Amino acid sequence: MNDKIIRRLVALFVVIAAVLVVVAIVAVRNINRAVAGSDWVNQTNAVLLELGGVRAGFFASDAALRTLAMTGNEQDEAACREAQANLEESLEVLKALTRSDPGQAAPVARLELLASGRGTLTRGVLAARKAGQNETVRTLLAADTAAGVVAEVRRVTEKLKLEQMALLAIRDSEAYRQAQTTRWTVWTGVALNFLLLGVTAWLVSDDIAARRRAAAVMREANEQLDAKVKERTAELAAANESLQAENLQQRWGAQALEHQLRYNELIVNSISDLVFVLTKAQNITRINPAVGHTTGWESTQLINRPLAEFVRLTEVPRHTPPGTGDPLARALKEGRDLREVAAVITDREKREIPVRFTLFPLRDGNKVVGAVVVLRVESPVS
Repeated sequence: MNDKIIRRLVALFVVIAAVLVVVAIVAVRNINRAVAGSDWVNQTNAVLLELGGVRAGFFASDAALRTLAMTGNEQDEAACREAQANLEESLEVLKALTRSDPGQAAPVARLELLASGRGTLTRGVLAARKAGQNETVRTLLAADTAAGVVAEVRRVTEKLKLEQMALLAIRDSEAYRQAQTTRWTVWTGVALNFLLLGVTAWLVSDDIAARRRAAAVMREANEQLDAKVKERTAELAAANESLQAENLQQRWGAQALEHQLRYNELIVNSISDLVFVLTKAQNITRINPAVGHTTGWESTQLINRPLAEFVRLTEVPRHTPPGTGDPLARALKEGRDLREVAAVITDREKREIPVRFTLFPLRDGNKVVGAVVVLRVESPVS
């Protein structure tokens, strides 16, 4: 298959996959909305149920309170307390169900206030009844009747019920629209995918016919290609011989460089003076064996450590103006040598050994990249 056909097929499969993804996303989103709507409907039904419970609790509490005011026996008192407890329990459940809806906070708060007043009235009636103050009982009940608490409870609960029923109707309409959207999305996606699959099949069959036509041309081209391959093979053989010769020269050059590096290392290691190789920051990167023999320090204890921890100049180098700071840093900055400067080196036993300090900057072109320090011991270590 040529690149053009492949690109077309890939594009078609990408479109098919995109359609499937869109259909899946829409279906899943609508399913999630349906689940959320179902949860919302269940919550709304629970709110309606608890509204009925609160309303019935108010009526039951009012009836039990008035019965207790007339009879005053212990059974009616227990029924009154139970009715008040059921009212408060239903109200707590209603508050929990409507906590996430700010629009219902005010009516529920009003019901809570009325329930609190009902509890206060119940306790007042019970106390007056036990004290034998029948006139106070009648006064409290008359004031409650005049306030129209039960009627207000009926009005508030009926309003909340109507709002919840309206919300249920809205949710039902939304669920119907979501179902219609899901249905049309799925069927449209299926039809479009079948159409795209038909186009894909036509492209494949057309490509097969084109491949058959190209096969005859390919056979003829292969015959010409054999001659060109032989010619090219001879050219590659000649180029390979040239490359092998070049690789051999590179290996010889690498071996010569490696030999020179070993030779230089042997020269440095054979020097009896103490040799330190420093970075531009005056950190030790290499030492010769004479350093360990003289000071007792191991190379691992010196590498990457500042030279100033072990070596100290005891005189100011010549041509160094007073008050210019560290003479080593100045010499490295200016790229000049320091020769035969008096100094001391501290060995592993904390003894100071007098030496003559010589510094040679290391340059990479015109840039100072480090230094070589040579210390010549003036007297043997005691």
